[in-house]
Amino acid sequence: MKPVLALVGRPNVGKSTLFNRLTKSRDAIVADFAGLTRDRHYGNARFDKHEFIVIDTGGFEPTADKGIYKEMARQTQQAVAEADVVVFVVDARGGISAQDHDIANYLRRLGKPTILVANKAEGMKEGAQLVEFYELGLGEVLPVSASHGQGIRDMMASALAPLHLADPDAEDANADDGIIKLAVAGRPNVGKSTLINTWLGEERLVAFDMPGTTRDAISVPFERNGQMFELIDTAGLRRKGKVFEAIEKFSVVKTLQAIESANVVLLLLDATQGVTDQDAHIAGYILESGRAVVVAVNKWDAVDSYQRELLMRSIETRLPFLKFAAMHFISAKKRQGLGPLWGAIAQAHRAAMCKMPTPLLTRLLLEAVQFQSPQRGGMYRPKLRYAHQGGMNPPIIVIHGNSLEHVTETYKRFLEGRFRKAFNLEGTPLRIEMKTSSNPYADKDD
Repeated sequence: MKPVLALVGRPNVGKSTLFNRLTKSRDAIVADFAGLTRDRHYGNARFDKHEFIVIDTGGFEPTADKGIYKEMARQTQQAVAEADVVVFVVDARGGISAQDHDIANYLRRLGKPTILVANKAEGMKEGAQLVEFYELGLGEVLPVSASHGQGIRDMMASALAPLHLADPDAEDANADDGIIKLAVAGRPNVGKSTLINTWLGEERLVAFDMPGTTRDAISVPFERNGQMFELIDTAGLRRKGKVFEAIEKFSVVKTLQAIESANVVLLLLDATQGVTDQDAHIAGYILESGRAVVVAVNKWDAVDSYQRELLMRSIETRLPFLKFAAMHFISAKKRQGLGPLWGAIAQAHRAAMCKMPTPLLTRLLLEAVQFQSPQRGGMYRPKLRYAHQGGMNPPIIVIHGNSLEHVTETYKRFLEGRFRKAFNLEGTPLRIEMKTSSNPYADKDD
């Protein structure tokens, strides 16, 4: 699973700037879940071959005991609990403060791998102006400039070194072991554990009528009709002991990691609650990750016809990007509608791993162009010449030709529909990439 880095520090030391630098985007995955403030953001990042999750936190005051500062401290404590490595950010120009000492004391007591980063160090001489930060007792001080990108590579090398990460290329080579990894994702209390227990026929996972009962993402081996599955129940993380009893029990990180490691994701919705912001966030991350997906609406027996109609409208308006996914209406508690789910899961997996021969793809492409040619872009009309498969899980189709930068999104959707129908790609995202051939005469003089 992807390692997790948490950015921690007092307010205004540049944590969000560093977050944006690492994720190369200003678009954070916001933890807009029940009981969570917006002070904890999640984003994907990459260093060399390794991908990881970054958590941006609000200003941390470990000793805060009231108001918004106490709430922000709770958010940061949860982020630290979820993290594999903590990046403690201080202000190189502002110098050390009593709050920095409080944070350092808290992190030392936890004993979790921590690196100390002095931000805003652009133009400063290394050593002399950073000496005072050594009294925090966290080892070497790494000078960086999040706004200018200085020192980021050294920082990431130090952050990931304690994790002893394996070569991802070697992991990919051994990834196809015939086991379908199925993640059951959804917000707390939609019935994820109940559904898996029903499938297994035993009380394998704790199912209790309270959000956040599950402590971690739990994997359970399961065989059905000769096919091996690994069922992953994604729910909350509750740390053992009394330290985090009052902290929110829903772990965003565990859900994100489980989705990343799965072949197929079963997105579970609650018919009694409709489609919430949480559902939309999780669905968006599934799509972004390129995972095959099946949508199941649980507790369907608990709503009347009017509520069902409202729910269907809500799904159409809030999850329009999952039109390719099969939808089933179930009751995990009463074992209703569960059989057809397996067919949809198997179909989604087949679609995600579909092999598309180049001659067939090219023929489908030329037939589509003959049926409806792309619009002219200025002086040029795009010419689509041939296509081949660029990857699986999700399927990627690479189209080659000239002036393809002028192909509209509408025309791409038209092509996607043709390819989906030809290869029966229900249940998986499909990505289409355009590669324009270079003009050999572009750089020559007349």
